[in-house]
Amino acid sequence: MKYLFLIIFSILYLNTFAFQKEDFLLGLKRDTNTVNKLNKQAYKNRLTDPEQTILTARKAQKIAIEIDFKSGLAEADRVQGIGYYYINQRDTALNYYQTALSIYKAIDDKLGEAKVSNNIGNLWLEIDYDEALKYYTNTLRIAQKYKVKDLVAGSYLNIGNMYFRKKSYSVAMKNYEKSSKIFNEINNPIGITQSLQNRGVILFSLNKVDEAKEVLLEANKKAKEFELNSSVASIDLTLTSIYVAENNFEKAEQFLNEGLAFTKLVNDDKKIYDYTYTFYELEAKRKNFEKALHYLKEVHDLDSINFKKNTSSNINLIQETFKQQKQQRENELTIQNQKNAYLISIFSAVTVILALIVILLLFRSNKKSKESNKELTSLNEEVSRQKANVDKINHKLEEIITERTKDLIYKNQKLSEYSSHLSHQIRGPVATLKGLVMLVQDNLVESKEVITQMKKCVDDIDEQIMDINQALHDPARSNLSQK
Repeated sequence: MKYLFLIIFSILYLNTFAFQKEDFLLGLKRDTNTVNKLNKQAYKNRLTDPEQTILTARKAQKIAIEIDFKSGLAEADRVQGIGYYYINQRDTALNYYQTALSIYKAIDDKLGEAKVSNNIGNLWLEIDYDEALKYYTNTLRIAQKYKVKDLVAGSYLNIGNMYFRKKSYSVAMKNYEKSSKIFNEINNPIGITQSLQNRGVILFSLNKVDEAKEVLLEANKKAKEFELNSSVASIDLTLTSIYVAENNFEKAEQFLNEGLAFTKLVNDDKKIYDYTYTFYELEAKRKNFEKALHYLKEVHDLDSINFKKNTSSNINLIQETFKQQKQQRENELTIQNQKNAYLISIFSAVTVILALIVILLLFRSNKKSKESNKELTSLNEEVSRQKANVDKINHKLEEIITERTKDLIYKNQKLSEYSSHLSHQIRGPVATLKGLVMLVQDNLVESKEVITQMKKCVDDIDEQIMDINQALHDPARSNLSQK
């Protein structure tokens, strides 16, 4: 009976789990707007509840995969990485960042690449300042190029954080002021709060306690207003240190307990360690050595755990980075080899095709040459026959030409005589006729008066022309008549 109950319970549990899995995306539309809204909501929760950030971004990821929304998928991976970053799982965060980066590169989204670059810089901030700065400056350059103000401000903020850790407080403060100015221009409450927090920390580091307290209290108020649990935890830690330094133990304990509560909300192991150590400092300052010893033991235990965890995380981060870089180089090399192979295959195919075309052309040319040679041989024979005929014809033509030449010489002599005759015998009547026409045109004489003269001129011309025709057709006549 007992085993039967266990089996039934297991079946019911599995069915419940299956329904929960199906209900994971229940009520959500499968479109790009839903993915974008989920990503924005997840990103907004990063300082309030990073675990919720991961869950919400995972929903966006599932829908983005279903509808093949590349940009939304990349952003979902990036936001999941941010969630893991805030719960100190940096190697997992890097995996999500690298996945997002590869998608952004594939779709050529430079702003997406810049955001991921900024996130990867945050991972390196605790390990290698110069490496972090490279990522931050790359993000700033792209953000300024595309004039994305919130990303520009965030880049200045992170660059300030890097210089703060290098203890270059003046440079850090300048970057914080730049970011604060832009965040105020675009009315970004989270950015404004973080800028106030960072400025307060620097002022405390510069021993400007009163200014630091004022700025941090304002930051604390804004962080609570916008439910920035992680920011409240960080701000309270600095305020506690200020009140401990002032021996205001009551205020110190107030902010210490408040900050620890917010730290537990965001499940941040590193901050829990920092708060435990601050409890030790507070009790030691109060001279409650028994409590101080208790907290010191907790610090020691946490220190060992965190050291191993951080060391492992740092090693994993570095190894994962090198692995990703190696993979990226291999991918680039593979892509290049594929391109080269593709080009070589195209070149080879073109070469083969050209060779076949050349062979075909040579074959056709050879075939045509043979046919042409046959035709030329036949034509040469025909030309030889035609040449013999032409020679015969030429001989006959030469005889005809000789006869014709004699005739032409004779006729040329006659034509010369006719020309001389025309110029002397016909020109006179023509000139007279022309003069009479001019007199009539100028109304100097009556038309009737000159008709007789004109008729005489025309008769003379006609008589001369008739004489020429007779002379041309009468070989017996050797000259023309003269008047």
